[in-house]
Amino acid sequence: MLDNLTKRLTGIFAGLRKKGRLSEDDVTQMLREVRVALLEADVNFQVAKDFMARVKEKAVGEELYGSLTADQTLVRIVRDELVGLLQTGEPQFRWSPSPPSVVLMVGLQGSGKTTTCAKLARWFVKQGKKPIMAACDLQRPAAITQLEVLGGQVDVPVFTPEQAGGATDPVEVARRALDRARHLFLDVLIVDTAGRLSIDEELMDQLARVGRAVSPTETFLVLDSTTGQEAVNVAQAFHERVPLSGAVFTKLDGDARGGAVLSVRQATGVPVRFLGVGEQTDALEAFDPDRMAGRIIGMGDVLGIIEKAEIAMEGENVLDMQDKMRSGKMDFNDMLQQTRMVRKMGSMRNLIKMVPGLSQMVPEEALENLDERRIDRLEAIVLSMTPFERANPESLNGSRRRRIARGSGTSQEDVNRLVEQLYEMRKGMKQMMKMEKKFKKFGRRR
Repeated sequence: MLDNLTKRLTGIFAGLRKKGRLSEDDVTQMLREVRVALLEADVNFQVAKDFMARVKEKAVGEELYGSLTADQTLVRIVRDELVGLLQTGEPQFRWSPSPPSVVLMVGLQGSGKTTTCAKLARWFVKQGKKPIMAACDLQRPAAITQLEVLGGQVDVPVFTPEQAGGATDPVEVARRALDRARHLFLDVLIVDTAGRLSIDEELMDQLARVGRAVSPTETFLVLDSTTGQEAVNVAQAFHERVPLSGAVFTKLDGDARGGAVLSVRQATGVPVRFLGVGEQTDALEAFDPDRMAGRIIGMGDVLGIIEKAEIAMEGENVLDMQDKMRSGKMDFNDMLQQTRMVRKMGSMRNLIKMVPGLSQMVPEEALENLDERRIDRLEAIVLSMTPFERANPESLNGSRRRRIARGSGTSQEDVNRLVEQLYEMRKGMKQMMKMEKKFKKFGRRR
């Protein structure tokens, strides 16, 4: 997300290195370039202008702190202002004092609203809550079926018009769904409403009536980040008719600009609450302004990587894996386990972007050409082995390797490369253990 802006800002800051003090000319030139970078990222013009004014006021004449260089001082100023721009002042989620908490989901058609309902339901399940989704989109064909399919994927029940006695009014469906949630003592009701192709007065009136029927705790506007500054206009139009409590931006994994994320709160007063970063139902992140600001200016998101690793390692016997790695006795079962843990953390492209400085070291072309299918081939090769072969890599002679290649749909060269890769990993771990023992022995002598 916001890849182009991150690259532009990183380049601008790098050009200011080796300056002992920032002159007004230095800051003016830097601000001009940053302003262009923000506008190219689809940040609202007035928001970009106000942001630049605040940065300039703080930066002109400021002395450097200790050993910090000029570019680091500017990074700090820009980061602080980005956090201020993105800060919501809202809790992660506003819970109703008397369950269920009701979430009204609104947005234009095609923004990913129905899918976001399922993602949000899965997020609630991870919080230990019991949600239910209500299919109140009676305008779009197959919308009810889509929500039922998604509900099955996240194991969350879906209340349909059929369960409401065949009701054709979304207001009645929403009211009955709320009664069902109360009857079952559920924690959250997520109401999926009809998407609008444009701001339609009749549908907006219907939306307002649904809101009055269920008294939502949260009203989330789902916005497509690829629509650029138009997302700000959509947010303003909805907010004038329906009291919004937050925005959810979708498709941020594929959008290199996404500047509307920086603009929407400042321009409309609607805070960003969640981000959709993929198509899967677990690809939803609670919005964190500090971490977002860090990623925008190229500082990465180490906390995000740690969280993904914790989720991936949940239920895994990490200590046994560490012991095997340290002893250099890894086999293909261990390699497969590690690969699956990495896959749970998301795409390699996104992980690289989250490591501070790494995305700048890896060429853009290499990132674009990163072949995620290599992991599929690795799994196919290992799964084509017998349990004995996985646990005993030394048993893989020529005939076994040919059979594995045929069974996995790969070449024998691919199998040979994977075997060599395992041996190299073993060798590397053994060398690390020898060095560790030497350091311990040296420490005891001293």
